[in-house]
Amino acid sequence: MARRRRNRLLVPEARDAMNQLKQQVMARQTDDPGASTEEMKSEMADRLGVPYREDGKNGDLKAEEAGRLGGPIGGQMVKEMIRMAQEELANKSR
Repeated sequence: MARRRRNRLLVPEARDAMNQLKQQVMARQTDDPGASTEEMKSEMADRLGVPYREDGKNGDLKAEEAGRLGGPIGGQMVKEMIRMAQEELANKSR
């Protein structure tokens, strides 16, 4: 049974901004903030003991392993978006 991708953005034009936010969040969690996204994912996977491959052939990853890698990134992205929204609301109320 094929799985549907559920991570479609409601506003497709926001994809670049979301990728930039992801890059910023990942840079804070790695030793080399100037590294590419794939290099950062690989570094984080090494730390977590997840067998991640930079060539994109990660079909053999278990859901738990993928979650251990993606969960902290997504969680930090959500926290950052909430912080940005709160900051924007505070600025509007002035």
